[in-house]
Amino acid sequence: MQAELIMIGTELLLGEVVDTNATFLARNLADLGIDVFYKSTVGDNFERVSGVLLQALGRSDVMIISGGLGPTDDDLTREVVSQITGRPLVVDEGVLGDIEDWFAQRYSHSAMPAHNRKQALFPSGSQIIPNPVGTAPGFCLEKDGKMIIALPGVPQELQAMFSASVAPALKQRNSGQVLVTRNLHFVGIGESSLEELLADLLSEQTNPTLALYASGGTVRVRMAVKADTQEAGLELISPLEQEIRLRTKDYLYGTDGESLEQVVAQILLDRQLKLALAESCTGGLIGHRLTSVPGSSGFLNRGYVVYSNQAKMEDLGVKQTTLNRFGAVSEQTAREMAEGARLRAGADFGLAVTGIAGPGGGTPAKPVGLVYISLASSGDTIVQQHLWKGTREQIKNRTALMALRLLWQATM
Repeated sequence: MQAELIMIGTELLLGEVVDTNATFLARNLADLGIDVFYKSTVGDNFERVSGVLLQALGRSDVMIISGGLGPTDDDLTREVVSQITGRPLVVDEGVLGDIEDWFAQRYSHSAMPAHNRKQALFPSGSQIIPNPVGTAPGFCLEKDGKMIIALPGVPQELQAMFSASVAPALKQRNSGQVLVTRNLHFVGIGESSLEELLADLLSEQTNPTLALYASGGTVRVRMAVKADTQEAGLELISPLEQEIRLRTKDYLYGTDGESLEQVVAQILLDRQLKLALAESCTGGLIGHRLTSVPGSSGFLNRGYVVYSNQAKMEDLGVKQTTLNRFGAVSEQTAREMAEGARLRAGADFGLAVTGIAGPGGGTPAKPVGLVYISLASSGDTIVQQHLWKGTREQIKNRTALMALRLLWQATM
C-alpha cells in the first residue's frame, strides 16, 4: 500500500509553524509497512489544494490530509474533498451536538459561534473520525478504491486521532508485510568514518537495508527490513546488528530511543557512582541534559556553574596563579575545576568544561570554539582539548555532548 501526505496551511509555507505532523505520520505509516513516496505542503488556496489532491488520487492508495478542518473561511479541506469526489456536504447532527456541548461546558455564558457549525459538515458517505481532545472531527472517504483521510492540523489532536482510529483501520486494510526498524547511535566518530567501517555492509545491503544519518555530533545507523511480523524482522536484523557492534564498539552508545545522557545515567545508577559538574562555557547545559533523565538525583551530587574567574576560585578552589599564568580557558584550569568539583562534592567523578563559545572573546592564540573538557576520578584526571566551529549554541551543544562521551567512556 502506498500513502501520500498532504499538509495544508499557509503558515507552514511561511515557516511560521514547524511541520511536526508529517514527521509523526511518516514514522507511524512506516511502522505499519505502508510506503510514503510523496509529501506535499500547500497553502490555504482552493485551486492549489484541489490540484494537489487530484494528483495524489492518481498515484497513491491512501491520502492523509493534515489541516483545513477548522471553522474559519480559509479552512477548505471539506469543500475541496466534496468537489473532487462529487459528494455534497451534509451536516452530521451527532457531531453538531457534540460541538455544541463542548462549548456549553467550557463557555457557559456564550453560545457556540455560528462558524463552528462548519465543523459538523462532511462529504456524504464519510466515516467520522472522533477527536478526543478538540472540536474538529476528521473524516475518511473512499473513492474508486482510494482512501482520503482528513485530520486536523493541531499536532496533539492529529496524533491522538491517528493512534486511536486511523492506525487500526490502516493496519487492518494493509495485509502486506510490516517494516521493522532498529537504530544504533554513535558518538565520537564522523559519518564518513563510520561509513568506511561499514562499507562492505552498505554495498551489499538488500533486506535489511542500512542508512546513516548525522546530527549534532552523533551518527545514527538505521537498519530496516520488511517481514511478515515484527519478530521475524528482528531476527533478520540481528546478525547485521551484531556485526556492526563488533566493528564499532568504541563508538556505539545506544539503540533506538536511547540518548547518551540516558545511557550514562543508567551506568552511574547501576554502579552507584556519584558525579559533580563544573560548567563554565556550557552554563549548566550538561546538568540540564542529565537531570532530564528520571532518577538523576541518584547520581548527580552537585553542579557548579562558574562563569567568572572569581567563581572558579571561590567555589572550586582554582588557584589565582593558574588563572593568571594560563587563563580561564586552559588545560590547567580545566583540571583544577574537575578536581575541585569532585573533592568539594565528595563525588566519584568531577566533570568540568571551560571554553570560548563566541561569537566574541577569541584571540589568535585562543580562538572561538576552543574548549577543554576534564574528568577527575580518585585514580586519574583526564583533560581533552577540542576546537569546534559553529554558532555559540552549536559549540555549547557539542561541548556538552563530548563531555558526556568522556564520562561514558570512563564508566564503560
